[in-house]
Formats: sequence, C-alpha cells, structure tokens
Amino acid sequence: MSDGLEIRKDGQIDFLSLGALVHRLDPGIIPFRKATECRIHVSGGEFNVAANLSNCFGLKTAIVSAMSDYPIGDLIAERVLAMGVKPIYRHFKHDGVSGPNMATVYSDRGFGVRGPVVFYNRANEAAAQLKPGDFDWQAIFAGGVRWVHCGGIFAALSPTTAELAAEMMREAKAAGAVTSFDLNFREKLWKIHGGDTHAVETIAKIVENVDVLVGNEEDLQKGLGIPGPEVVAKSKLDPSAFFDMIDQVVQKLPHVKIVATTLREVHSTNRHSWSAVAWIDGKTYTAPTAELDVLDRVGGGDGFAAGFIFGLLSGETPEAALKLGWAHGALLTTFPGDTTMATLEQVRALAQGGSARIQR
Repeated sequence: MSDGLEIRKDGQIDFLSLGALVHRLDPGIIPFRKATECRIHVSGGEFNVAANLSNCFGLKTAIVSAMSDYPIGDLIAERVLAMGVKPIYRHFKHDGVSGPNMATVYSDRGFGVRGPVVFYNRANEAAAQLKPGDFDWQAIFAGGVRWVHCGGIFAALSPTTAELAAEMMREAKAAGAVTSFDLNFREKLWKIHGGDTHAVETIAKIVENVDVLVGNEEDLQKGLGIPGPEVVAKSKLDPSAFFDMIDQVVQKLPHVKIVATTLREVHSTNRHSWSAVAWIDGKTYTAPTAELDVLDRVGGGDGFAAGFIFGLLSGETPEAALKLGWAHGALLTTFPGDTTMATLEQVRALAQGGSARIQR
C-alpha cells in the first residue's frame, strides 16, 4: 500500500504503548451523586489501543507503564493479562495510606439529553512519577518492535512523563519502529501543568520523532499550536476543516506521513453520527457515515486508532485501513467499558457494509 511508512515485517512485538493504567468507575446511567454501585473498567488512552489490537485483532502487544503493588494494582494487572497484553512495569510500593496510586476515572454514561460527566482522582499517581531512564529501551526493542505508540494524556501527567515519551520515541526511531502519537488533548490535565502554551512546547519535543498523528481540529490547534482552519465546517461530519489544517501540520512537521481522526455528531447521548478521515502520504480519505446507538461512548476513539493501525500493519489499502478503524470504533461504542469485545469477523463485516441483522 502507499502510505509512506516503512513497517518492518516481523518482530517479537507488533505494537507497544507507553501510558498510564487507570481504573474507571462506571455507575451506568445514574449520576455519581445518586449512585449506589459501580462497574470497574480497566483503561488508559494508550493501553486501550494495545488491548484492542491484542484481543480483537490478534496482534502481539505490550504496555510500558507504572504498577503500584496493592489490591487496585492487582486488579488492573489481572485485566491487562486477560486482554493478552504483555506488561512491562516499573513497580512502586504502596504505603497503605497515600500511595503511589493507580489513578481513578469517574465517568457516568448520561442518557438522552443528559451528557456523560467525567472527572478524576490522579493524586499521587504512580504513572506520573515515571521518568527518563526508568526503562531499558534497547533491551525492550532488542527482539524487534514494529509499532510504538503514546498519547497526550500520558504526556500531560507530569514534566517527567513527557520527557519519558520523548525518550521512547527517539529510541523507537533508532530501532526502526513506526511511531504514532494520539494528541488526545485534555484541558483539565494540561491546566495543572502550565496550560495550552506549555502543552504545545511539551508535545513538540515528542512529535519530532512521530510518523503518525491521531487528532481532530481542536487537538491539532491546542496540541501543536496550529491556527484554526480557514474553512468553516458545515457540520461535525464535514471533513473540510480538518483537511484545511493538514498543510500547516505538514509544514510544521514534514516527517509526519499520516494524520487521522474520527468525526462525530452528537444528537443525544445515545444517538451519534459517526465517520472518520485520514490524510495519508499526500492523499485524503473519508469513511462512510454510520448512525450509532451508543451504549458507552468512552474508548471509541481508541477503538478507531486500533483498527486503523491494524490495517496499516497488515498492509491493507488506505481506504480499507480507515474503514477498519471506523468499523471497530463504531462497534466499541456498543459495549460497556473502554476496551473491545468485538471479533475481527464483526469488524470486517461492518467495514464491508454489513448490518445488525441477527446472526443464526
């Protein structure tokens, strides 16, 4: 396929992520102030992609992260293994009182006209204490790693996590891996560490060694410091504003080969119009539009990234890779939790125009 990437054909690890592992408390449609019970989902913007690529797409994946040795850490570690992801941890000893902790994300699902509400407890988070030198990258890459990934959520946790992400990207490029970064701009996280200006300065040091970017217009503006599009989008599903910014992205980051994002029009919490777009080595591609009945919207973007990356790693055409990402992201919104419950057969069927008719 013509994507501009040089992907090695083999390696002990197909895909490796660097990121924080968290647990999400989910009271369903009940807001937290009235909740009496919660489900626990193991998550992390960077981990979710590795988990999806392993569990649905059958790739050999790994997560580089922090692990605090206490019962919540044990719960998370068990779920990581259940998704088939190889753990590469720096361990922290929990003091039984204040940490270091595995972060908690609180997220109800909302319903109808009431949107989901998300907030965090990342106090004394183990992952935020990770720093350059904590991992032996040469040893990790020695057996061959085909694709390496990180994201803006991990970079925003602390000055040292951003430095670690930049270190990993340099080592990954030297080892011959393709590199990707999901800008995933989170205002609440960056506000604690210097705001938008600091975010742009921090991310710039990471993306100088990145081949593939994932992010929408807001991510490109706030994460890369690129001015807003001159073209006004007619709707959230109109790709013209996104494509209008690509020339500026390429001018600033000429080494970037691919930029992709999802497009979502939210009609209500449970009814979304869904599409995806990509700029791949100078050409633009747009996925179909699907009308989604959404059970749980969290993780849909990570689902798209996983399917898209699988397509690229598998040598699919650009159109097919984009549709695989679009289809997997759509399916992921029909499951509870942040990671996939889909099969590859389901993803391919939807990508090829399948329907929700009963399977007998």
